[in-house]
Amino acid sequence: MNVYQQTYQDKCVSAAQAVATIDDRSNVVLGMSASMPPALMQALAQRAQEGAYECLDLFYMHSTEAAYNSILQADLMHCVHPHPLFMSAYDRALAKQGRDQDEDWVGYIPCMFHQAGRLLTENISPDVFMVTVSPMDRAGYFSLGTNADYGATVILHAKKLILEVNENMPRTFGENQVHINDVDLVVEHNVPLMQGILGPAQPEDIAIAGQIAEEIPNGATLQMGIGAIPNIVLEHLAEHEDLGLHSELFSPPMVSLIRKGVLNGRAKTVLPHKHVFTLAIGDKDTYDFMDDNPSIAGYPASWVNNPYVIRKNDRMVSVNSAIEIDLTGQINASAIGGLPFSGTGGQLDFVRGAYASRGGKSFIAMRSVTKDTTMSKIVPTIQGGTVTDTRMDTHFVVTEYGKVNLKGRSLAERAELLISIAHPDFRDELKTAAEKMHLF
Repeated sequence: MNVYQQTYQDKCVSAAQAVATIDDRSNVVLGMSASMPPALMQALAQRAQEGAYECLDLFYMHSTEAAYNSILQADLMHCVHPHPLFMSAYDRALAKQGRDQDEDWVGYIPCMFHQAGRLLTENISPDVFMVTVSPMDRAGYFSLGTNADYGATVILHAKKLILEVNENMPRTFGENQVHINDVDLVVEHNVPLMQGILGPAQPEDIAIAGQIAEEIPNGATLQMGIGAIPNIVLEHLAEHEDLGLHSELFSPPMVSLIRKGVLNGRAKTVLPHKHVFTLAIGDKDTYDFMDDNPSIAGYPASWVNNPYVIRKNDRMVSVNSAIEIDLTGQINASAIGGLPFSGTGGQLDFVRGAYASRGGKSFIAMRSVTKDTTMSKIVPTIQGGTVTDTRMDTHFVVTEYGKVNLKGRSLAERAELLISIAHPDFRDELKTAAEKMHLF
């Protein structure tokens, strides 16, 4: 047993013992998505149930089922106050439960992803950071694995650092390690990581993805958002050459392209041959592929998502989705009916960074209508005034009816172009609305 293993043993405790060190009225930051620590969250929920806290403020992005079934239970909302910087389906469900009782349980905080680490360490003082990590290596280091994101920043500033070590968390490289000497407590808990698996592709998604893929040149560096369309775009790129990755998200279709040699990073400007990401959501095969793979490089969102860094990659291409777009080109990708649905995340970071790149392009991809086909997603004005991307930033917009480039276009030209790719059933009423808005 070397000195680091001895230190590890000295700091290894049960989850209940670890959370017993968390004081009332603490600011507790949780890892996001796959790095949310289930055993620690369950133990913290149990301690809250026992009346140990009058007020705990939780800060995180994109909660999981494990969080919803433990620390985000409705009967804890009198003492636990969630503050997501990006809403998941579980956060939306909890917020709705609160609204149904005329209470505001979820305190959503708007934040661009590249600023999340700074926000959580400068604007909010992190008393405790709890996160899932890979097992310690022989040099005494743990890896944040799937989630460098804001975690790589918070681990440097939190007053107390509690790790949940999970053998299923992949060991990845980059700027996402923490040493045992800088850790307060360690809890061991081996469970499968959360998985993100999408349903079958729809014809509209395939039509949209094909239009985007034909705009992507060989040698491009890619950022792909979450969802069906970005995944299908990647599937369309199997015959491309020398693609690179500088992406907020690492996802399963990227693994296939790396294995084929299509995604090799050879033509990248920044960190060539490295597949750069800040968070990963996938299946077991994805996580196994990432494990101990020196080409997989996780860096903090403050760097990966910084538009100044993104723009340094030539031929940078970003693909993201939207909830709606208005006739002037404003994008709403974060709210429905004025209520938070997801968050700004890194979309605007990459919309700006990609367009600023030499030969770069950014795409907003969406079906022309809602799932029930009753509403157009191209609208006269944005609902509730929630704008994720300004009309000055929007580049390409793609629906199943075509793609348009809004750069250099007047307001009237934008309205005309967007109506041309709207669902035919809604084009006449959009034209009428444009006339009333004096766009025509």
